Amino acid sequence: MAVPTTGYINGSDLLLMVGTKAIGHCTSHTLTYNSETKERAVKPATSASYSAGLWKGKGVVGLSISISAEGLRYYGEAEGGFAELSALWGAGTAVTVKAYEREGAASPYVEGSFVITSVEETSPAQDDATYSVQLESNGEPTTYPGKPSGGSST
Repeated sequence: MAVPTTGYINGSDLLLMVGTKAIGHCTSHTLTYNSETKERAVKPATSASYSAGLWKGKGVVGLSISISAEGLRYYGEAEGGFAELSALWGAGTAVTVKAYEREGAASPYVEGSFVITSVEETSPAQDDATYSVQLESNGEPTTYPGKPSGGSST
């Protein structure tokens, strides 16, 4: 079945890959584009109204991407799940992350080096066991929205 190219995007059509495998039995994932800002307040010129000095300028001084994902624990996991993510976290090294459309896109819309900052397991009695993972970008990703073609944004 072909993925539609018009209309609303179904969340199941967007996948997250950590390391070499897509997150399996994933119930949701969230990508957050973060901006670190600096405020600048200046005294207004004598020709400007008093209220001109009440407005602060903002400048972006840093960018990062945060990713969180949640999934169900599964005994026969063939894709990336709790066991694999825990092992990647335990290695204490950066991992390659890709966010992409299941079908139709030739390349990911986010790709780069990320650090796994936490892996959490939740195991309620008489209910599905779940896990969550948190990741933070490790330097400038190779692909992200707004990145100039041909290299670094800096």
